Amino acid sequence: MSSIGTGYDQSTTTFSPDGRVFQVEYAMKAVDNSSTAIGIRCKDGIAMAVDKPVISKMLVEGSNRRILNVDKHSGMCVSGLQADARQIVNHARDEAASYLDFNGGPIPGSVLCDRVAGLMHAYTLYWYVRPFGASVLIANYAEDSPELYAVEPSGLSYRYLATAIGKGKNAAKSALEKLDLSTLSCREAVMECAKILYMGHDPSKDKPIELELSWVCDETNRMHQLVPPQLKIEAEEAAKAARAAMDE
Repeated sequence: MSSIGTGYDQSTTTFSPDGRVFQVEYAMKAVDNSSTAIGIRCKDGIAMAVDKPVISKMLVEGSNRRILNVDKHSGMCVSGLQADARQIVNHARDEAASYLDFNGGPIPGSVLCDRVAGLMHAYTLYWYVRPFGASVLIANYAEDSPELYAVEPSGLSYRYLATAIGKGKNAAKSALEKLDLSTLSCREAVMECAKILYMGHDPSKDKPIELELSWVCDETNRMHQLVPPQLKIEAEEAAKAARAAMDE
């Protein structure tokens, strides 16, 4: 057998000769083919954004959300298979509620990230389950400073100042590296997220997209919520104008 997947991709308990677990790599490929999601930690909070393809003109705006609340101070942005991501979010909500009940306070970002990463890693260990085909961004502002984490299907987790996952992650990361995050406010980050997502969208090749934007910051009293409709409209208009200027 060769190490290109043949015979070694039937189970997550099987390593290829060069030490790869193909089932985990396939799960990561599902994320790389999905919506682009962006998270930015600013001086006063965290902004997250994701683009969703509009699969039908009859689809109700705002349905099939990819940014969801975990608890009052935490939110999650997902990319990949949405049904898989829903189970990850439900687990995170259970962990947040359990921590609040046992400790009497909101769950810290590091603890929430570790527990979500533990679940995702557990699904790479047994032959009778498959890895989650989703990655998540976790925004948390329960402690003194805002925290942004990313968790991959393998169970690896990282803490970031800014990052992106999904189909357009490489271009998005290049754009994020040019931002001065030490002076960026959450309102400005929302605008930047929209611009980056529209810059990576080609109307001639891709389906129309709908943006979801959320923030957890001082302006929201550290509560995670979707950005106000007026701010979302302003961000989309600015992003479309920037995209049109680039095409000229």
